[in-house]
Amino acid sequence: MFSRMKEDIKSVFHRDPAARNNFEVLTNYPGLHAIWAHRIAHKLWRANWKWLARTLSTLARWLTGIEIHPGAKIGRRFFIDHGMGVVIGETAEIGDDCTLYHGVTLGGTSWKEGKRHPTLENNVVIGAGAKVLGPITLRTGARVGSNAVVVKDVPADTTMIGIPARQVSGQKDTEQTVFEAYGISTHQQDPISQAIRSLHEHSRALEEQMVLIACALKKQGIDCDELDLPDVDCESLTRFDSKDPDGVYDDDESSKHTDKSS
Repeated sequence: MFSRMKEDIKSVFHRDPAARNNFEVLTNYPGLHAIWAHRIAHKLWRANWKWLARTLSTLARWLTGIEIHPGAKIGRRFFIDHGMGVVIGETAEIGDDCTLYHGVTLGGTSWKEGKRHPTLENNVVIGAGAKVLGPITLRTGARVGSNAVVVKDVPADTTMIGIPARQVSGQKDTEQTVFEAYGISTHQQDPISQAIRSLHEHSRALEEQMVLIACALKKQGIDCDELDLPDVDCESLTRFDSKDPDGVYDDDESSKHTDKSS
């Protein structure tokens, strides 16, 4: 028991730079308190002391703001950062070295008995406010960005963002050694935004070609009306996506787009 508690405390230092010493972690991390209370409640649940197990989990929720059903199965070195508003359902299964942030829900989408809640394999990270719903599986190394809503299985080493969640990367970075907090890095972009930006670039290129064709026709003595195309205001979107790797907006690139469209 105490060896598991030491293991839990040690795992905090790998995922939270704010942790300074063991005593601080022991006394001021509600995520740990909720996990320890759950381990006792889970044993009571399996021993068929259902009411007592639910009562203990309710007391833990009052004290920590984290609700874990005593029937949920949780692996080793599970870490809940901040923790307020986390809800973990009865049939949820969580593997080793997983991380959840505040506001995460591992919820069910059916009233039928049986498996209703998600399964998280090892090393899964779920960002703040994300909702993972239904009897789906998040494979090893999967990451869910903040406020995403996941309703389908997630492959291994894949990052999901958006509502409903969409895949933004599916290849493990073998050189990555830094833990990705909140399930996403600054280098990842929404695939829908990227698609819209691509369409915007394509339409602008077509417009430029049409202007060249109109000019060529005029030189041949063929009159044609001026192109009167509606403006497409995608500058805010393209400016948001045109970042350098450090997350700084590329103002030169944005102004270049503005000059072309004008």
